[in-house]
Amino acid sequence: MIGKLTGILSDKNPPEVVIDCHGVGYEVNVPMSTFYNLPAVGEKVSLLTHFVVREDAQILYGFSAPAEREAFRLLIKISGVGPRTALGVLSGMSVADLAQAVTLQEAGRLVKVPGIGKKTAERLLLELKGKLGGEVGLFTAFAGDAHGDIQQALLALGYSDKEAAAALKNLPAEVGVSEGIKLALKALTK
Repeated sequence: MIGKLTGILSDKNPPEVVIDCHGVGYEVNVPMSTFYNLPAVGEKVSLLTHFVVREDAQILYGFSAPAEREAFRLLIKISGVGPRTALGVLSGMSVADLAQAVTLQEAGRLVKVPGIGKKTAERLLLELKGKLGGEVGLFTAFAGDAHGDIQQALLALGYSDKEAAAALKNLPAEVGVSEGIKLALKALTK
């Protein structure tokens, strides 16, 4: 129905923003990842949207990236996960982190998101397995490059997410997988 809004950002009040499109102010709920990347009030903004019509409300949800909107759409298709919960998930973790949690079947990462309990996290992992990444193309942040392969290798060796992330920060951008693993292991053993 309404797929994209482009206009002037007239108000920011998390998680809601108001976009003035030629004199019409659209209230749009956005995840915090999108909220933090918004320009200052009074500047031009463009958001991809998802329009939800319920019996008692009509709500617009906005996203700065196509991957966020697609992840949101996948989340709301899951039984028991509504738009607010989906927005909470996307506010609590990036799309790449969500895709990685689904791939590695890590319910613990989802439980850290406010409003997601153990049963909901397990349902999300089950429902999204095989859908998140291939269908949406969300894996590019960690599976389509050498850094992603290095991170997966470190996780397989028993290092925590934090340790792997810290080791990856110091690696050159164009490092190969085998060389990157060697450098990361050296950094972790210091």
